[in-house]
Amino acid sequence: MSERPRLTVLSGPSGVGKSTVVAHLRKVHPEIWLSVSATTRRPRPGEQHGVQYFFVDDEEFDKLVANGELLEWAEFAGNRYGTPRRAVLERLAAGDPVLLEIDLQGARLVRESMPEARLVFLAPPSWDELVRRLTGRGTESPEVVERRLEAAKVELAAEPEFDVTLVNTSVEEVSRELLALMKVS
Repeated sequence: MSERPRLTVLSGPSGVGKSTVVAHLRKVHPEIWLSVSATTRRPRPGEQHGVQYFFVDDEEFDKLVANGELLEWAEFAGNRYGTPRRAVLERLAAGDPVLLEIDLQGARLVRESMPEARLVFLAPPSWDELVRRLTGRGTESPEVVERRLEAAKVELAAEPEFDVTLVNTSVEEVSRELLALMKVS
């Protein structure tokens, strides 16, 4: 009898490459179920409702919170993000490996509501590399970049709260390490 899959939470500072790692992982292992977050942020070019996010307005988000339908939720850079609870629990019950890619605040909330979850911290190779990635996106204003850098300092300091740290020197390598943690062969 193999052990039931645990929820794996991937978190780390903004710009560390969480979504790049997750995209690579899902290409190689499509059986890994990635929870799709609800957000009040506007879609970026190329993003589709129900694929990258469930795009909702403030009123809809308020309802999700009020009805306890989110495993966790947080406000970041003026927008709210949350993980729909039911879908995560259903997938875990079905024995599927489930991955959440969320921020630090969200990871802490998951730890409270699901202590058995494995929290993985994705760290940058260096602070300079993180700054380069955050400023190199070119999609945000200097004020937003500055806010993200300030947040990243706080997020980096939270690393000891996590079960495992993976350093993002190579997307392929981190993906392999993550798969091993999730026991996906």
